[in-house]
Amino acid sequence: MLGKKRKLGKKVQNLKVGDSFTSSFTIEDKELLMYLGLTDDANPLYIQHDYASETPYQRPIVPTVMIFGKISSMISMHLPGPGSHIIRQELSYDKAVYHYSEVKISAEVSLIHKKDHIVELAVHGYDEEGDKIVEGKIWVRPPYEPKSLNATSLENFY
Repeated sequence: MLGKKRKLGKKVQNLKVGDSFTSSFTIEDKELLMYLGLTDDANPLYIQHDYASETPYQRPIVPTVMIFGKISSMISMHLPGPGSHIIRQELSYDKAVYHYSEVKISAEVSLIHKKDHIVELAVHGYDEEGDKIVEGKIWVRPPYEPKSLNATSLENFY
């Protein structure tokens, strides 16, 4: 990463209502185990098949925070992109996601507040069966324009 020049994401003045990004992914056991290890989350619903089989879910599910992590990554890497910061979120998780389910999530610019330097994104996510798994809004501060192109602390971002 270091030494490689990276572009900042779209600035607020370059975004328009309707800009969107869609990503598909599958959460595998290795990612789930890393999350559980990093957070020290011992919820049996996420990994213990015996326990999960006794619940309405019938099998282990993916923590909703991992779904949000994928959404956050889309915002940080694609729309608006590098340099962005999530400042508020209102999301509902309508259906549980199971291990190895194919998930498709879209984010679309729905409002732009140039004066406040805030972009509102509408988020929609569906599983492989077409059922809604997540829906809501996220407010983001797009990257700011660097004050000086001579700044050495940002030499990897232009």
